Amino acid sequence: MTIRRFSTAVFAAALLTPALAACTGTDTAEPGASATPTASGSAAPDPSGGPTGATVDADAKQALLASTNEIRNGNFKFTMSGGGSTAEGQVHEPSQSAQMKVTLGEAGSDLMVVLDIVHVKPESWVKAEVGGRNAPRLSEIRDVDLSKYQRLDQTKIQNDRNLGFDFDKLDPAGSEVITQSITEVRREGDGSYAGTIDLTKAAEAGSLDDGLVAQIGPEVRTVPFTARLDPQGRLSELAIQIADTGEGRAEEVKVTYSDYGNATAAQKPPADQVQEAPEALYSLFR
Repeated sequence: MTIRRFSTAVFAAALLTPALAACTGTDTAEPGASATPTASGSAAPDPSGGPTGATVDADAKQALLASTNEIRNGNFKFTMSGGGSTAEGQVHEPSQSAQMKVTLGEAGSDLMVVLDIVHVKPESWVKAEVGGRNAPRLSEIRDVDLSKYQRLDQTKIQNDRNLGFDFDKLDPAGSEVITQSITEVRREGDGSYAGTIDLTKAAEAGSLDDGLVAQIGPEVRTVPFTARLDPQGRLSELAIQIADTGEGRAEEVKVTYSDYGNATAAQKPPADQVQEAPEALYSLFR
């Protein structure tokens, strides 16, 4: 039993997977059809080739695209939530460091995993807490001292979306790619926007499971979103709504950004709390 695609970089993939998988079942109704926003203002045909009839408020879309510029500077805090899971952390590019805490599942569930991940280039560490009814089945953790941080071998996590961190791609959620996939948008007030995105065009975002997105049909690929910008025009919140999955509830994946320019450098764990990660730890995430 392993944990796949489970890091902050792909955190929303774990959140979106159950909802999208259910949507690709027998229910052919277009999700969010009753709540899909329509564009207003100076609308023009979607130059990105969105669904037939979709329109984009060019000014609103440009504002959303520009709102992700500050993220590239790599100095912010973030949170992600949805489906009973959470993530929070900070990126501090000036010190080439990042730290995040990821929680998947809840106490009393089949499996709960809490990861404390620290990156101080060129080193990385992870401390894992594993619980839930299925935890005893995770044979990979028997050789892992869960009381310590595990120093990760960079050659084993290079380009690994589970345990690695790419300082050339500083945004864990990939909000820039997501905003570029807008097919419909309207301004709802100062700093507030609503519209739809095409998930297939956002498949390269770190927060989406590109394999799953490739499998979804055209009837479920366009989903509603809302966004908020702070007074400086920077993205502060992005929420993607997945319609009723057939289980009687909708799903929402939400990403927030805060403290632009005010994050702090991540701290290396004390040496007496560190051990070299055994091979079993890497196996847990493959």
